[in-house]
Amino acid sequence: MKNIIKNIKKESPLSHIGTMINQIREDTRMTQSELADKIGTTQSVIARIEKGEQNLSTETLSKISEALNREIIQFAPKGKINFRIEGGHKLSGKIIVRTSKIGAVGVLCASLLNKNVTTIKNAPKIEEVYRIIEVLESIGVKIEWKNTDLIIASILIF
Repeated sequence: MKNIIKNIKKESPLSHIGTMINQIREDTRMTQSELADKIGTTQSVIARIEKGEQNLSTETLSKISEALNREIIQFAPKGKINFRIEGGHKLSGKIIVRTSKIGAVGVLCASLLNKNVTTIKNAPKIEEVYRIIEVLESIGVKIEWKNTDLIIASILIF
């Protein structure tokens, strides 16, 4: 698969998904018209999807996944969505998440997957965050507060 990450600039989530669909479609040497026929729509709809200009239903995503013989997104129990990342390409960048007090706990735990430094901006100073910091520090993770930001340097090697 071509380097999808390189081609994605600061785009909307729909644009990210559209770019991924475009790359997978091109990798399978399928035209927009052929994909459209397989999922029961028009070529112009596929073009809008790939440009990130078309809202997507879960049903449409499922049809596209089946037509391309690739799982674009996977729906897990209880409505959770898992994204599959393929490649061997280095991932980097920023994500913006909706703020919630407990959301920082999940991001702190996810920071273990990053071999580099993770920064959580405007981290809430709440009891749950302090407890997770204690747990992570007990297993060797270096964590530092800089004003309202948390700087996490995982030294774990998996």
